[in-house]
Amino acid sequence: MRNIIRFFFQNNTVEIDLNRENLSPTTTVLQWLRSRPDTKGTKEGCAEGDCGACTVVIGELSDDDTIRYTAIDSCLVFLPMLDGKQLITVECLSNHPQTKDDLHPVQQAMVDTDGSQCGYCTPGFIMSLFALYKQGDNPDRTETCDALTGNLCRCTGYRPIAEAAARSCAAPAADTLASQEPATIAALRELAASANPLLIQTSTQRYLRPMSLEAALASIAEDASLLPFNGATDLALRVTKRHEVLPALLDLSGINALRRIEILPDNIRIGAGCSLESIRRTVRDQLPALAAILDVFGSRQIRSLATIGGNLGSASPIGDTLPLLFAYGASIHLASTQCERDIPMDRYITGYRQTVRRPDELITALTIPLPGPDDLVRAYKVSKRKDLDIATVSGAFRLRIVGDTVQEAVIAFGGMAASTQRVFPAEDLLIGKPWSRTNAQAAAEVVYHHFTPLSDARSGAEFRRLAARNLLLKFWSETAAQFVQ
Repeated sequence: MRNIIRFFFQNNTVEIDLNRENLSPTTTVLQWLRSRPDTKGTKEGCAEGDCGACTVVIGELSDDDTIRYTAIDSCLVFLPMLDGKQLITVECLSNHPQTKDDLHPVQQAMVDTDGSQCGYCTPGFIMSLFALYKQGDNPDRTETCDALTGNLCRCTGYRPIAEAAARSCAAPAADTLASQEPATIAALRELAASANPLLIQTSTQRYLRPMSLEAALASIAEDASLLPFNGATDLALRVTKRHEVLPALLDLSGINALRRIEILPDNIRIGAGCSLESIRRTVRDQLPALAAILDVFGSRQIRSLATIGGNLGSASPIGDTLPLLFAYGASIHLASTQCERDIPMDRYITGYRQTVRRPDELITALTIPLPGPDDLVRAYKVSKRKDLDIATVSGAFRLRIVGDTVQEAVIAFGGMAASTQRVFPAEDLLIGKPWSRTNAQAAAEVVYHHFTPLSDARSGAEFRRLAARNLLLKFWSETAAQFVQ
């Protein structure tokens, strides 16, 4: 165990003893950067991952011994989560940023296209563009827009910024950081070789980061008050927005065994520590409905941190993935030092943000059966804006149709009750009948009358009922051509 965190920053290995420097283990990377005199290019806007002004890039060693660059929101990352990684801020992109000739290509492109006015958001945009630039794959307009979805600009407008992306990323050349990469890789290797569990104890908090699943299970068995997390995109809001002091934290982000995706003949097994972005990119061919819903889940900065285990653990009544996981017939793998068990998705959630997980258990994996040739699967999200918005209503449907007859049906909704729920009466109405407009309309009316949702800032109750009904009709309209009656 050690209580000093180490990461690579500004061409040096940084060591921080949080107790000596009087820092909380839930100090965010943004707060740490803003406290320094030479790293104030990273801005604070919303402190909840919505504006992207605080975007930085994390460098990590890939399996092929190259550096993988990922843009993240520094307001949602606790300082100990940097351990063993490289931190890159806007100040790192050039040795002499005051000299125009020494600007990074993405910075130069932003200047050339007049992509900045007030400039407050510009460092965040630059870092998102830098991560895109380092991919080196000539991104198309869709990829560029996705990379910029997590960055908000109120005055310039996005056209010149998108143009800056197109100019700089079309044929990326070697930049200053490329020449530094051999030394960086050596430093990251050294950090990895000396990696061991973290235990940071202050007068009010305890922060534990084990390196193995066995150690994590032993820790939570010994102390059930430990709050497990991985990406912290939800948990960090309790610190930045509610100003909570979280007394006991179990950081699972150092456990490689939780970050594996296995594509098997009949199912896909996804480790609980897999980021939503890695899932989105990996399963698009096998689970297109899941990839599609993840396309509009938060932003790339959020998806690169958020994990499927965290999404399941929060048991949000809205959680965009949950209705679809109901539809797929997914199961959740729970483990403790005493036993392991698989829980079907529709038996996992027991109430508002309540699940069957015991205090001594961790979510370790999610298994999703692959749809068969007779399965129709779709998921939909209704929100006030397309990107980076919480769903007002989310719905997911799976029908197994043999001939023209519905053999199986799953109809699930989020945002309509205290938890994600299936509408069993509507499912029963469809089973054994043709997938026709008449039957779809009848099932949609059952959906409309099934829920008594709340009115809140996002929507009124009546809109939610109408939206839920119409989503089932939308599902019919998108699939009806195969089953015209």
